[in-house]
Amino acid sequence: MSTPAQRFAAAQERARFAASTAGQFAAGYDFPLDDFQVRGCRAVEEGRGVLVAAPTGSGKTVVGEFAVHLALETGRKAFYTTPIKALSNQKYADLVRRHGADRVGLLTGDASVNGEAPVVVMTTEVLRNMMYAGTTTLDGLGYVVMDEVHYLADRFRGAVWEEVIIHLPESVQVVSLSATVSNAEEFGDWLKEVRGATDVIVEEHRPVPLWQHMMVGRELLDLFVDQQATGGGGEGARVNPRLLERIRRLTRATDRHGRLEDAGGPRGRRGRARKGRGGPPPGRGGHGGRFGGRPGRAEVVQRLDHDGLLPAITFIFSRAGCDAAVGQLLAWGTRLIPDEEGRRIRRIVEERVSAIAAEDLGVLGYADFVEGLSRGFAAHHAGMLPTFREIVEELFTEGRIRAVFATETLALGINMPARTVVVERLVKFNGETHAEITPAEYTQLTGRAGRRGIDVEGHAVVLAGRDVDPLAVAGLASTRTYPLRSSFRPTYNMAVNLVAQVGRDTAREILETSFAQFQADRAVVGMSRRVRRNEEGLQGYADAMRCDRGDFAEYAELRRRINALEKQAAKQRSASRRAEAELSLERLRPGDVFRVPAGRRAGYAVVVRDTQRGNGHSRLPTVVTTEGRLRRLAPDEVSGPVEAVAHIDVPRNFNARNVKARRDLASTLRVRVPHDPPPSRRGAAARDGVQGRAGEVRPPGHGPDPTGAVEDEVAELRRRLKAHPCHACPDREQHARWAERWWRLQRETEGLQRKVEGRTNSVARTFDRICKLLDELGYLDDDGTAVSPSGQTLRRLYTEKDLLAAECLRQGLWRRLDPAGLAAVVSMLVFEPRRDEGDLSPRVPNDDVWEARERMLRVWSAIEDRERSHGLPLTGEPDAGMAWMMHRWASGARLDVVLRDSDISAGDFVRRTKQVVDLLGQVADAAPEPALAKTAHRAVDAILRGVVAADRLD
Repeated sequence: MSTPAQRFAAAQERARFAASTAGQFAAGYDFPLDDFQVRGCRAVEEGRGVLVAAPTGSGKTVVGEFAVHLALETGRKAFYTTPIKALSNQKYADLVRRHGADRVGLLTGDASVNGEAPVVVMTTEVLRNMMYAGTTTLDGLGYVVMDEVHYLADRFRGAVWEEVIIHLPESVQVVSLSATVSNAEEFGDWLKEVRGATDVIVEEHRPVPLWQHMMVGRELLDLFVDQQATGGGGEGARVNPRLLERIRRLTRATDRHGRLEDAGGPRGRRGRARKGRGGPPPGRGGHGGRFGGRPGRAEVVQRLDHDGLLPAITFIFSRAGCDAAVGQLLAWGTRLIPDEEGRRIRRIVEERVSAIAAEDLGVLGYADFVEGLSRGFAAHHAGMLPTFREIVEELFTEGRIRAVFATETLALGINMPARTVVVERLVKFNGETHAEITPAEYTQLTGRAGRRGIDVEGHAVVLAGRDVDPLAVAGLASTRTYPLRSSFRPTYNMAVNLVAQVGRDTAREILETSFAQFQADRAVVGMSRRVRRNEEGLQGYADAMRCDRGDFAEYAELRRRINALEKQAAKQRSASRRAEAELSLERLRPGDVFRVPAGRRAGYAVVVRDTQRGNGHSRLPTVVTTEGRLRRLAPDEVSGPVEAVAHIDVPRNFNARNVKARRDLASTLRVRVPHDPPPSRRGAAARDGVQGRAGEVRPPGHGPDPTGAVEDEVAELRRRLKAHPCHACPDREQHARWAERWWRLQRETEGLQRKVEGRTNSVARTFDRICKLLDELGYLDDDGTAVSPSGQTLRRLYTEKDLLAAECLRQGLWRRLDPAGLAAVVSMLVFEPRRDEGDLSPRVPNDDVWEARERMLRVWSAIEDRERSHGLPLTGEPDAGMAWMMHRWASGARLDVVLRDSDISAGDFVRRTKQVVDLLGQVADAAPEPALAKTAHRAVDAILRGVVAADRLD
């Protein structure tokens, strides 16, 4: 209980705050500010930077909005930066409502509204580019709000946040807003070093409690026993035993396909059909019939509606899955809102899309989109037309629709809170492989549940399944440690901009102040301590293995060398077999049918594109499987020689991007290939011998043996081992165990020492290697301390393949192209196929584009060779998978014609087209020839039409 003096002091503090600018700002809200919000606003008002790390939905943006308010009050500018355009658009709308359209602007890659306003919302990349360009828009800048600053951990785009924080003028106050991270103090210490006085404010309390559940069958069960009042389980919380027993019972009651088995009912298809009579048609609910009678998506929504847990967001880590969910609810007949409200929504949507041509709306799936909205549900993912996504965001935020099926991009800052969040699976594709979601990702997803000021509590629901362990869910829900790791690395564009602005030596010093180097240096301290401890341990192990008969370290070295050589021989045999496999694949030609022996898609396939070689590397053949899937073989799927068992004719004009063509070829493949083809004479010979490059078979024991020399050396070492005096020691094996421990600790110590050496000044050393390469190519002047005219071109190119784009401009590769051809070629620097878009064949529209592509590939190959020699990350290969479509669109073709026979969604096409527009604008600014700049401008004008132009805010 507080004393009278404490209560008096608290009353005085409240009075001072109420009289301050922050207090007057707080009075404009219809709820009292939390303590962490008050502390954040006070820090900003007193002239300090601030890092606010708080849970999703806790209201940390209030501190950022106060910085905007303070800028307007004091006659300065404020920039509000976000990681994605959707969040920028939403924040722009919020600030316009608060301050008026005349005082708020928006700058993103595809929108420019009132850019000289005192308050401008922008993506972080736009601010980075403005700083490098030295634009006058930065004059008078007083505050920068960096929303979702934890995005600097993103391995693709995270470096931009550090660039901005490092390079902003000292006079600018930085307000950093982050999700809860376990090393906020470390990040704050770095901010203090590079930005000066910075308060670190960490808030772990959720204003709306979050309760964790699992849905087993159609039953909703608590995840934890005695969940804490704050929601969730907390560290060491006990998993609900009733939930565990229910899952165990269902596991025992399901067959190997995950279908429910009725112990007293008839078996077989008829029995199951009888049991399911009276329920919904198979498949209409989504994934009904799986583990434990896992409910379909429509049934899940129905159950949440029944329990009063809508509105809800269901996270599905698949765009196709989100669209399928809408189709499933439509087929089920789900309606979540009254008919009259549905009609009002339909009118709103029709008004919003009135600028889009009717034939384009058909391609965009508009009918299902508007029908779902009029019933109260929708999908939300990056593959949708941005206008469609914005409509969904607005309607859901206003509470007019009740269920959204979304990919994880929705969890990134967009203000679409719900009462309930449903997570279908705990595994997602991370860009390289399928991996389990992390505790940080789980917290980000479920953080959408619970609307402040509306809900008294939020709910997180995970659907049970064979691949979902309740103990793993409990671990995700209770873990509170999410460290923020820097992904910063210098780029070519960054290097020339820094050298141009401050010189090479100062640029190197600036990069050494990055968060990446800050973390590396801190880690070095701990590793150096471990090295010293290990060296003490090594001395102890050396004493323990001492032998009175001789030098046991020498004897142990002989044993270690024998073991290493035997492993080397095994690796050589394995490598020889891999080489045979690669050789056999090189012999395959289009139309050859063979069996893929291993991997997830083992089975027969037909070659449609043979092995390609380039830069000393072999790319395995592209095949079509019996299911009609187009794929390139992975190395681990072919560990030994393969052989064609049949041959079918592949049409001369076969288009691998055409889904129907692939299905027709797969149908032929299934008919022509026997289930168990007899082994051929050559295959039998290959099993008994070794196949040479010309196709001849070498019998075992004949010809050179790559492991023979190794085996001779092993025999000699064994002779010396037996002759060593320590070999006869009765305590030999005991000494050997200490020797093995010595070697293990020695390897660990050497590894730590290499890490220490590698981390010290690691960012600066990478910068030095980049500068050396740029110097060789002529982008820096003779002594490497200033930027050449070619370097000035590179300064204006902010694409991931910046050096490749600069080389194409410098060598005049695009000089002969018309606007449509230039758009097609530039798309090759932007397009990166998603895993569900297959391996798009490089179709190009005409000879000029084909020639430009071939020359680009040669330039890229030369750049890659230089990068390898300098130990730098490799530039990605230009991909022509979208060139044909981009040329069609820039030539005036309709959207349905452009997307015909393509796996790319309309929304993805529009999004990537805008990226092409961005890069074409940079090309126009950087082009060394006026004619090329004019062509780039004409290409932009040709692209900005139809759905692409209709989707722009300006």
